[in-house]
Amino acid sequence: MEARAASGVPAPGRHVLDLYLSDTKQLFNSMDPAPFRERDLDPKAEAYIVDWGREAPARLPLGLVVHLGRESATEDDGVMLREAVHDHFRRRALATWASLRRLFREGRISLVIGLGFLLLAIVVGESIASLVSSERHATLVEESLIIVGWVALWHPLGIFLYDWWPIRAEAKLFDRLGEMDVKVFNEGGTAPRAAERPTSHSG
Repeated sequence: MEARAASGVPAPGRHVLDLYLSDTKQLFNSMDPAPFRERDLDPKAEAYIVDWGREAPARLPLGLVVHLGRESATEDDGVMLREAVHDHFRRRALATWASLRRLFREGRISLVIGLGFLLLAIVVGESIASLVSSERHATLVEESLIIVGWVALWHPLGIFLYDWWPIRAEAKLFDRLGEMDVKVFNEGGTAPRAAERPTSHSG
């Protein structure tokens, strides 16, 4: 499989990736037992497309042009390939958005636990400090427990400050890839031929 970026195809104003394949099967995971339309993309092909999508200008819609070497594709093959690519990235988008929701749920639970632990640390610290005769030692114990309480908030704060936005960006990228225009061309740049239909002859 050979790939390179292009522009102006299949429609003006799109950021387009050209993929050069011997046949359409190269684009999909050969170990996936699912029907062709529901089959996952080959991991290397997916990684290449995703990396290309990350570098694409955010203001432009995306397009994928598959150039076939040996295989003579029909219009039905082109439609099926487009639907398979769209379905794959839409499934990835749904899974990534679900992962983001789980992360926020974990963050909310962790925040409640962390705040509760911080409150407990403050109460315990004040109680112990009141029992220590030395003011210096009392302050050391109280502040140490408060620090431990703040440490418990590092995880939820990390989620809400840093962890969520790369996942959101990935989900939005999969959304874009799930909507990109997909075209299939036979060798020489010709469009897929129409599938032959059986003809009937009357006596």
